[in-house]
Amino acid sequence: MENTKSPEQVNKVNKENEELATRRARERARTARWDLNIAIFLFAVLIMVIVLLFQGVSLEIVAPIAAVGLAMVWLVGWRQGRQLFERFREEELTKLKYERSRKVEETIEETVQRALRNRWR
Repeated sequence: MENTKSPEQVNKVNKENEELATRRARERARTARWDLNIAIFLFAVLIMVIVLLFQGVSLEIVAPIAAVGLAMVWLVGWRQGRQLFERFREEELTKLKYERSRKVEETIEETVQRALRNRWR
């Protein structure tokens, strides 16, 4: 029974695992938020600015349009990143719960097998 852990140790391990899951989810969300839809929208803003400049529209009109377009790209990316973070965090926490239950099942199975081996001897 040397493997028994105190509740404080178990809580500390659980908290560390949850922090690890949060970090993994944050990294996955950070890389996934800039997808093809946002890139297409960004290029549409760029093309619109270029067309307006070639048509002779003054810079006082084009600059706010470009700024609003860039702000919208950032806002959509941020919102999408937040949604992905929540989804990925739930996936990571579910994966951790599954791994914990699997470890318990394995230790129970190992204990039963060990007892059967000892009995057969």
